[in-house]
Amino acid sequence: MAIQVYNTLHRTKEPYEPVRADLVGFYVCGPTVYDYFHIGNARPFIVFDVIRRYLIYRGYQVRYVMNLTDIDDKIINRANEEGVPTEVIAQKYINAFFEDIQKLGVRPADVYPRATHHIEDILDIIRRLMEKGIAYESGGDVFFDISKFPEYGQLSGKKIEDLISGARIAVDERKKNPLDFVLWKASKPGEPSWPSPWGKGRPGWHIECSAMSMRYLGTSFDFHAGGQDLIFPHHENEIAQSRAATGDAFVRYWLHNGFLDIRGEKMAKSAGNFITARQLAAQYRTAAIRLFFLQKHYRSPIDFTEEALQAATTSITRLSQSFQRLSEIAGEEAPLTALPETGVTERQRTFFHNLEQRVQDIEQAMDDDFNTPAAVGKFFDLLRETNRFVEGGIQDTLDRRLVARARLIFEEIDSFLGIIDRTAAGIQQEQMDRVVRILLDLRQRYRQEKNYALADDIRNRLAEAGILIEDTPTGPKWKMKV
Repeated sequence: MAIQVYNTLHRTKEPYEPVRADLVGFYVCGPTVYDYFHIGNARPFIVFDVIRRYLIYRGYQVRYVMNLTDIDDKIINRANEEGVPTEVIAQKYINAFFEDIQKLGVRPADVYPRATHHIEDILDIIRRLMEKGIAYESGGDVFFDISKFPEYGQLSGKKIEDLISGARIAVDERKKNPLDFVLWKASKPGEPSWPSPWGKGRPGWHIECSAMSMRYLGTSFDFHAGGQDLIFPHHENEIAQSRAATGDAFVRYWLHNGFLDIRGEKMAKSAGNFITARQLAAQYRTAAIRLFFLQKHYRSPIDFTEEALQAATTSITRLSQSFQRLSEIAGEEAPLTALPETGVTERQRTFFHNLEQRVQDIEQAMDDDFNTPAAVGKFFDLLRETNRFVEGGIQDTLDRRLVARARLIFEEIDSFLGIIDRTAAGIQQEQMDRVVRILLDLRQRYRQEKNYALADDIRNRLAEAGILIEDTPTGPKWKMKV
């Protein structure tokens, strides 16, 4: 089955057909670096990281580009508030951005272009638009004339006449049309500026992304991604100016993630109801934060609650501990790649086939517009089946090689999900084992003293916490309930 992608441009799922056979071009709108980003901004960073990883898992060569908007009104305002140059503000929050995405388990992009490093690329596009009569200069500013691009509004589904008639756009006598958008802004006193044929100024926001994406991915590439709030006007304007300048298709598939809500409202700095990603990362483990986002389809809205993150924490703790146990059982055994012709029990045969089926199930879910909730569900099905196999007893080398096969599958699937906490699993398992052992020793003492009520109370309360006790001839053993 070919990968199916929901394309915002056509509002339907389409089979994925790469623009180039040798390289997948993937551009994600990155942060405007004037503050720490909130967890609503974290969602696209995580979900598009997973989609990029899955494409790599499927064998594609991906060039992943995420821009850094390092010149903008918000950056200028913050710099004025703090009495420092804009580049100081930008660099401070670029550094913070890299720190925070690392805490979220997001792999670095292949390129992080900065707007201020691509002024010549931006000016080149504007010159082309001016030469074609699609852009015009007015009072030192340069505007894109939307009347010269008949397909304007195709991405958002908005009609120009409706936008104008219901316009909430301030009247600007410099514009031919109230919807014309700025490509180049004339400089104001005290603002950063660069020379141009139309006087000193700085680029508009939309033209920055067109210049940087085409600089690193070409005039036609596969994926352009961002939040739903970027569909209009940002991505709509990108399409207009890019296609008008080059005559090429620009982007084949437009991907947009749903909003993150808090208490039923969109999380936004302007609303004051936001939590920064670094605040969240200080409270919860990386894998839990990723699982929280992946349990909802990337195009659906998601509601932030502490209960959901606590549940995700519990789930990834069990997952990570089970993975650690698989690693201990498998040891140095080579993963089984095919069943031997003889000497295989029905239990072993069934488990091997179940492993293969679960991989197919997960891939089928991801092939369907990157359906991470379904893929995660199948991943935990795989976990439960593997735990049942282990709990049935490891009898021989073939059993251990089957467990090694399961461990390898977990690693391969997690190469794009990123929800197994490998670094913490062993340490936490050791710490938890010590704590549970203390409680089991106390329970054993109560049993010897025939204080069965207290002994049973310990057992029951551990069960409520997801820890099951099994009394064996060699003493009590414990395991996590899955």
